[in-house]
Amino acid sequence: MSIAPDELEKHYQQGTAHKNAGEYDQAMAEFRFVLERRADHLDARIGLGLVYGFIGMFDESLAELRRTVETAPDSVEALLYLAKTCCMLGMYDEARVHFAKILELQPDHAEAKKQFALLSDMPPL
Repeated sequence: MSIAPDELEKHYQQGTAHKNAGEYDQAMAEFRFVLERRADHLDARIGLGLVYGFIGMFDESLAELRRTVETAPDSVEALLYLAKTCCMLGMYDEARVHFAKILELQPDHAEAKKQFALLSDMPPL
């Protein structure tokens, strides 16, 4: 199903607005609409992964965010959201890997440096 790029972007923006307003069902519908038409839409995939996490669908959240990183392994934004989600879920070893990758891509990334240092000081689980 073909759709004009500006129309697709409108749906993505609506999804983002719904996510930011806490209207998660509407946000998921908009992000899914975008992804059904353009599976490689990085921002919609990140948005959907975040919304899944916000509503407690953690397996789905991780799957979407991991898929995003697989699709765009050099996306600092995707890596950051995946790393932070891993931290939130207590998956510190995986989070370290993602923060380390961010620092390979952007050695001066302040948040990744801080989080990586905090995780490195933690004893292994």
